Amino acid sequence: MTNTPDLTPTPESSRSTTEPVGATEPVGATEPVGASEPVAGRRLDEGTFTELREPKAEARLALADGKWHQISPKYVWVQLISSGIGLAVVVAVLLFLTQVLQWTWAWIPGGIFIAILVWTLALVPRQARAYGYQLREDDLVFRRGILWQRLVAVPYGRMQLVDITHGPLDRGFGIAQLKLVTAAAATGVVIPGLPQQTAEDLRDLLIEVAETRRTGL
Repeated sequence: MTNTPDLTPTPESSRSTTEPVGATEPVGATEPVGASEPVAGRRLDEGTFTELREPKAEARLALADGKWHQISPKYVWVQLISSGIGLAVVVAVLLFLTQVLQWTWAWIPGGIFIAILVWTLALVPRQARAYGYQLREDDLVFRRGILWQRLVAVPYGRMQLVDITHGPLDRGFGIAQLKLVTAAAATGVVIPGLPQQTAEDLRDLLIEVAETRRTGL
């Protein structure tokens, strides 16, 4: 329902006869999702990458027009440290097998595994820049990947759970991941590497919009 300003003369102490209802509310407080500045949108880009990494034009998926939000560069450090710990454990096990037990053949599978892990580590910064999400009028669009690309849209009215999780390294770097659960498992989305405050703002926004959309179904 549209509010109509009251044009009946009133005392000066009361509301102005030409002041629209809600004019004293902060700018953007009632702005719908999908607009150029969504609710809390001013904080969604604080401490994140500023340029979305995409594959070559002829090989990439068609992306929706609009504002793409990205994840924090701290996500790269978390992945490098966690994978580096795993790499150190593998090397230690290999040294034990080859030097103590004299299983020299262990270097063959171990060396292959180490090479794959190092290659994966080298791709982490590039992959992190390919993560992005967009808040549209009726859904959230999530994209990731350069070689193996994924683009999925999650309708607000179909969201059943919005969950924030973070491990010890995530907490140390002040980031978290946001998980969106729907009735269809294939449309579930996990957005990693969000600044903690951004994850909380986005969770509250999505819950509010999801409740509104479910009410209208």
